[in-house]
Amino acid sequence: MRLTRILFAATLLPALTFAQKKEVQEMQRDVLLMQDQVRSLQRTVDEKMAALTVLVQQTLDTANKANTAVALLERQLDDRMKGQEKSVAAPVAGLGSKVDALADEFRFVRETINEMNAKMSKMSTQLADVTQTVQTLQAPPPPPPDASSSGAGSGSSTPPPGVTADSLYRAALQDKSTSKYDLALAQFQDFLKWYDNTDLAPNAQFHIGDIHYSQGSYEKAIEAFNLQLEKYPENANKNADALFMKGRSLMQLGRRTDAATEYRTLIQKYPRTEPADKARAELKNMGLSATPPAPSRKKR
Repeated sequence: MRLTRILFAATLLPALTFAQKKEVQEMQRDVLLMQDQVRSLQRTVDEKMAALTVLVQQTLDTANKANTAVALLERQLDDRMKGQEKSVAAPVAGLGSKVDALADEFRFVRETINEMNAKMSKMSTQLADVTQTVQTLQAPPPPPPDASSSGAGSGSSTPPPGVTADSLYRAALQDKSTSKYDLALAQFQDFLKWYDNTDLAPNAQFHIGDIHYSQGSYEKAIEAFNLQLEKYPENANKNADALFMKGRSLMQLGRRTDAATEYRTLIQKYPRTEPADKARAELKNMGLSATPPAPSRKKR
């Protein structure tokens, strides 16, 4: 039995050996085939990597060139902007200076025109006074009313027959120009009593103060000028004259500080007028400035 098994194994051994050998050969063939596939795949990968490396290098070169071009363009643009800024800044600065100069010239012209307007208004008023004086000198005043009429007129609120505002004012101016101060004073007072609402009323009130000043009655002159400033605050021309004459009256009374106050008030209210220029000259002669000194603070 044992011998039979041995014989049977010896019979099967060559067949098993041949089968194993064949299987090994097939495995070796499969391994060789796989190695070929791996080598082919490796070759493909190497080729792909080489191509990818070339593309990456080309991309890097293109990016570097683009960065260089952008930097160059930026530098050129910066240079152009600086050049344009320099070329534009100088004309703009010059234009700004010219505009400032023109503004200063325009301001000066405007102030000059305002000053000329004020002087023209002053000259117009003076011309009206001169014209009325000339007319008064050329045409004799109307005959004075008789004693009874005069007495009735001086105490009534209506003028005597034949006495008009123009004729009365011209007669008063003529008497003042010939130094008949008492008669002119009475006529100006009658004018204000009868024609207080006319355009010549501020002039008449000023002449009353001026007559008092000419007669040396400085207190009465100050009262007359104060009355004018109170009754006719909108009359700039005569109010400037009244402030100046009030200051002169105060100086005649030795009231130096009060006179300086009136002169400064005149300069402040009517700076572009001829009386204001005279007030500045008076203050300069007094050794004072046109602006009042700042009040001193009391120490605690």
